[in-house]
Amino acid sequence: MEIHPESLLIDVPASEIKARPPVNKLYLSIIKKAWEGYDASKPIREIEDISAMVSTNHVFRITFEDDDIIIAKLSYFGKYEYFKEDHRIIHSLSNNLLYPFENLLAKSLLKNNRVYIYRYKHGKTDVWVVFYNPTRILERLPRRLEEHHIRKLGQQAGKFHKACSRVKNVLPKSSKTLRTDIAALQQLLETKEKNFGSAMQVDFLKYHCEMFLKNRSTYNMKSFEIIPVFIDWNIGNFSVTKNLELYSRWDYDWFRMSYRILDFYFFSRVVSDAGDRTVFSYYINTLMEDRFILFLKEYHKINPITADEIRFLKEAYRFFILNYVIKDGKYFFNDQYAKKLQAEAFEIYLPSVDRDFDAEKIIEALKIK
Repeated sequence: MEIHPESLLIDVPASEIKARPPVNKLYLSIIKKAWEGYDASKPIREIEDISAMVSTNHVFRITFEDDDIIIAKLSYFGKYEYFKEDHRIIHSLSNNLLYPFENLLAKSLLKNNRVYIYRYKHGKTDVWVVFYNPTRILERLPRRLEEHHIRKLGQQAGKFHKACSRVKNVLPKSSKTLRTDIAALQQLLETKEKNFGSAMQVDFLKYHCEMFLKNRSTYNMKSFEIIPVFIDWNIGNFSVTKNLELYSRWDYDWFRMSYRILDFYFFSRVVSDAGDRTVFSYYINTLMEDRFILFLKEYHKINPITADEIRFLKEAYRFFILNYVIKDGKYFFNDQYAKKLQAEAFEIYLPSVDRDFDAEKIIEALKIK
């Protein structure tokens, strides 16, 4: 199956943990210091690494002397300020979501009524730690969804986005935007071009950055709501009830305040005919499958989508590849996956953006005027 970040789970088999290499001693030390800063009176008995090996983020299950369990996430991906900002927004979101989503999101531990984040900075080492309560899990969707799964997921996604929309005005402000992320990539392409391959490859990336900025101005973006989006909706990142209603959601690596359309590419992957795969790639073709159109039809009944939002889907995909695969890929994915995905970005993903996506087919299927 596709690699799933087990970010906040307590059900990782002990056999898997024992097969892993010993926990990095520096990380162990940092986690212990982080916990001492939170509550030194509660002694730790054991720290186990339950990280997904696809990511550079590290996740640990902490067992205390009294048998209580919490989850620690250690990260050096991105910027500390963004990490702190995102977790404070997510905390506010989890506090303000109403039934049936009031307990959906994994909860960070608080100290003095704020999300507790420990920062370790020494020399070139700059990492930060956040603690979570373990996530309760009910059912997992199957690797390949049947039609009734797709319909229900479309309805649930529509309801969840509606719930997020209702609370968007009470959430803390976010400093990240699509434009600032693309501008950051453009700057890197000018100042550190050797990190991105040949001169031809750099020019190719510059072209796609320019196309993204140019094309987004052709849509009525002012009508697009900015809501909390989690982007990575792999089936390993959420659980559902027996009635296929969203029950729990974890893994906040790509969380941001942005347009709901950014969530749709991963939903298309979840409902795709290929299903959940061991070796994964980020092809655009899942956006054109009839199975995804079925998902969108159910979503649209609950939470109507506009034609311009559908047209923006290809730009959301282009942004995902440019930002998360090209700009941040080598920092987020482990080396093996980063090299594979970035090579495919040049050879397959980016060339397919303007060639293989047909918004009008979807607009017609949804009967959007």
